[in-house]
Amino acid sequence: MRGGWVRLLFVLVALPANATPLAATPIARLDLPVWRARFEHKRAEIAAGRFDLIYYGDSITQNFEHAGALPQADWPAVWQRFYGDRHAINLGFKGDTTASLLWRIEHGEGDIRGLHGAPKVAIVLIGANNLGRLHWSARDTLAGIAADIGAIHQHLPRTQVLLIGVLPSQRSEWVSQTTVAINAGLARAYGAGADKRVTYVDASRVLMRNGRTDTSLFIDPLLTPPDPPLHPNLEGQTRVAAAIEPALARLLGDRPH
Repeated sequence: MRGGWVRLLFVLVALPANATPLAATPIARLDLPVWRARFEHKRAEIAAGRFDLIYYGDSITQNFEHAGALPQADWPAVWQRFYGDRHAINLGFKGDTTASLLWRIEHGEGDIRGLHGAPKVAIVLIGANNLGRLHWSARDTLAGIAADIGAIHQHLPRTQVLLIGVLPSQRSEWVSQTTVAINAGLARAYGAGADKRVTYVDASRVLMRNGRTDTSLFIDPLLTPPDPPLHPNLEGQTRVAAAIEPALARLLGDRPH
């Protein structure tokens, strides 16, 4: 286990019961060279550009930048189709939780300029890694997502947030049940215009068949060795992008892609 995870788990044990949950506490991962390098690269990209669309997330979002060896892993084609002409920046970081996204927003990734002032939309897809090694609860993850959205509101008050529910996976029964609970909580907090600056879309249905995760829409089972379904493949990623597209086009004020 890497040093960052060891320290994080140590803090988790030491926290008093009434403390702000770690999921809603800014936590950097600067001890990881790959993460640090990506953060510095993205900070330079932010400083040099103007962006109408921000896509915050974890490895599912970062995958848009990588074309794998398998045809089912040509994620850049999805990015180009849906976001290539929309002055978008990819701020997905592999392994990030709500806590690390919060740290990034508060340390430069919330200070983004748009073409004509503020960026128009920030897409947020986060929470899957809260349910991995850390095993953070639905309640804590909801607090973490709320903290992320609050930070975006604070740093980018004129930017609309398009919040995507945690996508289904097939890691354990606990993860599946917790994912459902998180998305139900997000619907209560952000659905039906509860927050005028947040549009909530639960895209789970496009990755499921007969009420269960459709494993054919994930890249992980095709790896060597195979992993549990977590990351949508080309078709799965396309379905998610298409599911949020009507809301995104409306918020951006452009044509549906």
